[in-house]
Parts: sequence; C-alpha cells; structure tokens
Amino acid sequence: MGKRKNTKENLIPFEKSKKIIRLERRGPEGKGRIIGAFITAVLAVLCALYFFAIYFVMGYGSKFFLIWAMMAAGFGVWSFVLFCPKILEKLPKWFKKIFMGCVIAAFLLFVGVEGFVFSQVGAKAPAGADYMIVLGAQWKSTGPSYMLRQRLDKAVEYLKDNPDTVVIVSGGQGANEPISEAEGMAGYLEAAGIEPERILKEDASTSTDENLDFSAKFLDKEKDSVVLVTSNYHVFRSMKLAEKKGYADVEGLAADSHLGMLPNNLLREFFAVIKDFIVGNI
Repeated sequence: MGKRKNTKENLIPFEKSKKIIRLERRGPEGKGRIIGAFITAVLAVLCALYFFAIYFVMGYGSKFFLIWAMMAAGFGVWSFVLFCPKILEKLPKWFKKIFMGCVIAAFLLFVGVEGFVFSQVGAKAPAGADYMIVLGAQWKSTGPSYMLRQRLDKAVEYLKDNPDTVVIVSGGQGANEPISEAEGMAGYLEAAGIEPERILKEDASTSTDENLDFSAKFLDKEKDSVVLVTSNYHVFRSMKLAEKKGYADVEGLAADSHLGMLPNNLLREFFAVIKDFIVGNI
C-alpha cells in the first residue's frame, strides 16, 4: 500500500498515525496518584532518618531497629511505582486491589492493637500489694540501661510508700551483660534504701514470659496481690500474659520510657502482641 497524500483532512502520514500517544491523567485519579507518591516518598525519608538516628545517636539493644531500613526501602519502591504510571498500568487490577486491601487491613489492625497498648501507658497500681515484680531489661557494664533505671526508680517510689511489699527482681544474664539483671537490680534497690530482706532475686529468665513463670515460684498467684513494674508501652502485654498464667490479682505500674525510642518500641510491641495472641499466650 502506498503512502497516502496529505490533504487538509489528512496532514499526518499514514505510517506515523499508528503511534500511540499516552496522555497523563489529570483528573482526581491522577492527582490522587501524585499525592500518594509524595506521601510514600516522605515516609521513606522519615523511616531512613529514624533508622540512622537509632544507629548513630540513640543506640540500640536489639537488631529490631533494622525494620526501619526495610520500611524505608518498601516505601521508596512504592513511591517510585506511583510516580511511574507505565509501571502502575502494567500491574493487574486484582493485584492492586489485594495490595491496597492488605495495606488498609494492616493499618486498622495496627491502630487497634496500639489502642490497647496506649490504654495502659499511664497505669498506676493501688497501694498495699503483697509482691512487686520488676521486669528486667539490659544491664550494661556502666550500670542499668535507661529503660531499666526508669523501672527501678518507679519501683523505689512504690516500695518506700508501701514498706510491707516484697519485691522480686526478675532477669537473667544476657550474652552482652556483665552480670545478671536480677543481681544488678538488687544492688540498685539496696543502694536506693530498700532493705535487702525485702528483695528476692529471680536470675534465670530471658523473656517476659519466663519473668512471670519463674517469679511465680516466690508467691501464690491465686491469693497474693502483685504489682508489675515495666515500661509504659509494655504494661498491656505484661498484664495480659500474667492474667493468662493465672495471676488472679495483678496490677501494672508504668515507668517512663525513652521518648526517642518510643516509635521503635511501640512497633516492636505491636508484633509481640500479635505473636503472643497467635500462640495463645494472651
């Protein structure tokens, strides 16, 4: 077939008219995509900055903080896809619907779980408990970590106001700890003026679950009133674990936590609550 001559009605050569021109969507859908790309890009940057802040400034006790680097990468990829409509159009509609459904479900689940966690961040225990259990945290060569010191200071306040309460310090020795957490905590309490005869040491546990199991050997779970001292974000799960284990009269006492590490601790607690729920611990 020969070329068609250009006329007033046909100014483009036939063979060039086969080219497909893609126009960018400028309606609500196009604007929504650009806004989504911008939001996910900002989230990627924030996650990356927080990761570096923990690594270089605040320090860390576990490798959980690496999740912020993974989240930064995930949000970055998501933002790139939204910025490139050609890639987005190649994705099947069913995949995009399932992906967004999962994102929305995960967000709602996160909000729900964190709502329960926040319900106990200001927990205050009633006076006159028979026993107090102070849940352990990292003990450094220089003394208690910030988190553990806050728990111990909160315990001292209560113990001085309630002289008949016996305290159980609970925590074993980790690979990066010079002594057991229980040993360090007992010394800290004694230095703060708590009588040695009021302090019982449980120095074998390596988790909250074991803290509660091993500490129960010092008391009667069905009769004794117990106060659990732990970080504010950790009170809800600790209480639920204790109730599941048969502690009939247990209350939480929330200690302050490091404000800068709070996002990391809350995210880690979210996964811990989900895990304990799945395995039947709470």
